[in-house]
Amino acid sequence: MFSRFKKPSVAPEPATRAAPTASEPAMPRIGPKPTAGAAANARAAAQVSPADKERKRKERMSEIKVELHKRLLDNLNLAALEHASEQDLRQEIAAISAEALEEMSIVLNKDERSQLNQELYDEVTGLGPLEPLLKDDTVNDILVNGPHQIFVERAGKLQLTDITFKDERHLLRIIDKIVSAVGRRVDESNPYVDARLADGSRFNAMVPPIAVDGSLVSIRKFKKDKLKIDDLVRFGAFSEEMAAYLQAAVATRLNIIVSGGTGSGKTTTLNALSSFIDNSERIITIEDTAELQLQQTHVGRMESRPPNVEGKGAVTQRDCLRNALRMRPDRIIVGETRGEEVIDMLQAMNTGHDGSMTTIHANSARDGVSRLENMIAMAGIEMPIKAVRQQIASAVNLIVQASRLQDGSRRMVSITEITGMEGDVISMQEVFRFKRVGLAPDGKIIGHFTATGVRSHYAERFRTWGYDLPPSIYEPFDP
Repeated sequence: MFSRFKKPSVAPEPATRAAPTASEPAMPRIGPKPTAGAAANARAAAQVSPADKERKRKERMSEIKVELHKRLLDNLNLAALEHASEQDLRQEIAAISAEALEEMSIVLNKDERSQLNQELYDEVTGLGPLEPLLKDDTVNDILVNGPHQIFVERAGKLQLTDITFKDERHLLRIIDKIVSAVGRRVDESNPYVDARLADGSRFNAMVPPIAVDGSLVSIRKFKKDKLKIDDLVRFGAFSEEMAAYLQAAVATRLNIIVSGGTGSGKTTTLNALSSFIDNSERIITIEDTAELQLQQTHVGRMESRPPNVEGKGAVTQRDCLRNALRMRPDRIIVGETRGEEVIDMLQAMNTGHDGSMTTIHANSARDGVSRLENMIAMAGIEMPIKAVRQQIASAVNLIVQASRLQDGSRRMVSITEITGMEGDVISMQEVFRFKRVGLAPDGKIIGHFTATGVRSHYAERFRTWGYDLPPSIYEPFDP
């Protein structure tokens, strides 16, 4: 048999009892002869529903796959696989599984055998049952609630899949395979982990005893295609007038905060806004898990690091931000500001790094300002509230509010400018908003983008930099 990667085989032990020969009578059947009633009951039991047949078929295939996977691990020379091509490995897996199926006296049709070989290949080289979901471009998020319940998000809606793991041990093995590849670990003493898959997807897991009903896994898939502003306008995330305004805001180096809830599209919006940055500028990005896909040529990327097993060696976003200030950046982009690094971010915006950007979790522009105040207080910096607000008003020019609506669509629902201070209050004005007017029978939200009628506070700055936006861009629109 073809086998370049198979371990040396060991001769099987002789069977303890030979099969009966022609001269040796077979063992007689023990028990009474079945009656007509028993035969009728057997026929009724045989009439199972198609759903039961499919369930039993999946259970049978799962048991076969587990047994074959054990044999693969026993037979394959894993060290040699690192240099094997995909074609060679697929051929080897097909050969070993065919031999094992023959030994187990199991007959599968062509489709079942092909599916089984693909699943075995995913188990050896990929992430097992999760591999088809990672290859599906329509899936945005993968959410695992224990070994027998896997949800995906498609078009903003959650759907339960029919994909499962064999058991909790199978799920834990896949989790360990992911985190060990990036030099991290997860176990009872360290029951949660953040990591990044090979394709850039964000991975988070929590294992028992913290996860009560089985390990919890969430994967935010990495978009291979870089979405630009034109793409987002075409998808209905915002209007052409808003795109023209944002282009002027980014190009004239306004400091921008993208605000929104979980899964509202903050990182996607930040990526799209970065497309307006000139290629001649030096950009430094700082993230907990690298997700930004900047389209410029001069980009320096940093990623924070958690502590090691001994609780040492942690590198926080604040550490990265402090170091970035010494690296001659024109702009600093922080993937998400969520803690004490906020004070360094605001100081950078105030001290010559105009055009910097970040994201925060907040439900509105006003809430976003309150979140910044709270993060400064959490950093342990004792400042009068008026001084804190003056720092924010001086540093931040624009807050872009992203939101995921109830129909699953993601829209830029508000663009708000910070214009200064009025007494002890930060003054703000909304320039664009999404106006919701109703709900379609299919559950889709009906609405449109419109200007508020307020002229931009930075209109003169735009004109000076060569972005003379027409006055009509600020006129309200009501179809």
